[in-house]
Amino acid sequence: MPPGGGGEGEHGSTVQDHPPATVHLDDEALPHSTPPLPAIVPAASQEKRQRHEQEHHPAASLPEGPLVEILARVPYRSLCRFKCVSKPWLALCSSPDIRKRSPQTLSGFFYKGSSTSGLHFHNLPGTGPPLVDPSLSFLRESYKDIYVDQVCGGLLLCICPNSDSIEEEESDYFVCNPATEEWTVLPPLVSPGQEFAYYVGFDAAVPSRFVVFVHMSIPGNDSGKVAIYSSETGQWSYVQSKWAPGTIGDLDPCTDTCVFHNGTMHWPTIYNSVVTVDSEGKVWRETKSPDDLPNNSDCISIGQSQGRLYAWQRDGIPGTQLYMWVLEDYTGKWTLTHIVNFSELFGRHYHKGDYYEMFAIHPDCNVIFLTDEKMTVSYNLDNHKLDIIFAEPIFGLPYIPSLVELPSVGH
Repeated sequence: MPPGGGGEGEHGSTVQDHPPATVHLDDEALPHSTPPLPAIVPAASQEKRQRHEQEHHPAASLPEGPLVEILARVPYRSLCRFKCVSKPWLALCSSPDIRKRSPQTLSGFFYKGSSTSGLHFHNLPGTGPPLVDPSLSFLRESYKDIYVDQVCGGLLLCICPNSDSIEEEESDYFVCNPATEEWTVLPPLVSPGQEFAYYVGFDAAVPSRFVVFVHMSIPGNDSGKVAIYSSETGQWSYVQSKWAPGTIGDLDPCTDTCVFHNGTMHWPTIYNSVVTVDSEGKVWRETKSPDDLPNNSDCISIGQSQGRLYAWQRDGIPGTQLYMWVLEDYTGKWTLTHIVNFSELFGRHYHKGDYYEMFAIHPDCNVIFLTDEKMTVSYNLDNHKLDIIFAEPIFGLPYIPSLVELPSVGH
């Protein structure tokens, strides 16, 4: 908690030491003269004055260096709260040097509402206003209609119909950072007018760049060509896929299931394998799925947590159990880590025949996120704690704020 903020902080209390009152005698006073009495200040007034000074001078109680180092280690959600203390705290916590060093973790989910149109954002743990504006209002002066196609870490891949275009089908594709309100418009591909599948890759550990992959195949014509955009060059490169012929057409159509991990994009296929390509289009792999899949008719889903790639699948539709594996190496060695029983997990809320779906895994701990037809929950695989995080069912896109300036920023 910032000095002068009062109360308990996110990680405990902050207690400040107050030096004892000291009375200094006048050196020139006569030996037998009575020293003047110290001014008596009511305790309440003294505390009020100290609080006022600390709120308006946030660095007064700590040297600037240590204060900056402390705030640079505070999560983004706490920095947002500290901004409300006073205007000096707002300026201090908005400093780019502090923001870009602030450690980030999963902060919430973007999702599309079932009853209303448009994009929404739900915080974790689920209280307070959204940490980011889901309407992306900073883009509205340039674009009227904005569609979020994918979220990767702290970046959003968006599609906007180009009102200035003669062809109504043409759209602008751009990557934006809602935390810093910056965006980069992608240059057009060499084959305009086709509806290709775009995927953004961004690693918060290497925030100086992002990449965008495009499968340049259309129904009935799998050319095997892939376009890769690099924010470092600001240009597209075109490479020929080294996967087996027809693989691109076999990718899982759910774009939300792709994962950018260790500088490589991963996609599950409809034949329960995982295909990968690195950011330079040089290393191509296809890794077979776990041998012990409970349901060969349903695609696996993938996600990354704690530096490792995970896969999961239900035992059927709607399913009664969830199976989870971790990839040991790209030769196809998977290890079964967990089997989750939906009836035991949801208890009295479980209803046979209901649709249960895991849609995300926490990037930093053994927590998974599931939804049914009524609510959305988080489940800790270590201590078996179940928490309702939202009273409605959502299939959310995980969001991890990135406070570093967007690479190759165009706006």
